[in-house]
Amino acid sequence: MHANQAPTCTRQRGLTLVELCTTCALAAVLVGTVAPSYRSLVTRKALEGRSTELAADLQFARTEAVSRNVGVRVSFRADASGSCYTVHTGAANACSCGDSAPAACSAGAVAIKSVHLPASGPVRLQANVNSMLFDPLRGTVTPTGTLRLTDTQGRAIHHVVNVMGRARACSPGGQVPGVRAC
Repeated sequence: MHANQAPTCTRQRGLTLVELCTTCALAAVLVGTVAPSYRSLVTRKALEGRSTELAADLQFARTEAVSRNVGVRVSFRADASGSCYTVHTGAANACSCGDSAPAACSAGAVAIKSVHLPASGPVRLQANVNSMLFDPLRGTVTPTGTLRLTDTQGRAIHHVVNVMGRARACSPGGQVPGVRAC
């Protein structure tokens, strides 16, 4: 090395341990604040999806009754494994739905569709009637009823089925955005 030549420095590349720890701490705080709202969104979307499916199935049962020219029922059941409903022909107690197997029918009844909501899932169904019969001539329903879908966070969407066989959806206290309050 010459006397008038300055030593050259090599620049270090990378992150220090302090920088890495700070980044990890910030990421953990962000994930901790975002995760609960994301979980809430997923649960609300599950509730809205099941609500849309139930409304479509009620309309489907009404249409099937008219097109088949036979009474079509929607029967409801709830137990420790969850809740379910079956769209079927025949008597009110002719078909039963369960958690793993398709709906089982007897006495000449035919299961058209069955939906199970497991107790461990994000949405539960409660009905104030055991079964609703859609008339093939008029498309009316007897008895009328209220079907309540609730999620694990206490939000609910009710389907109020009138004598004309039409379902009106509402949310108690307007808990679910986009669904009218009841």
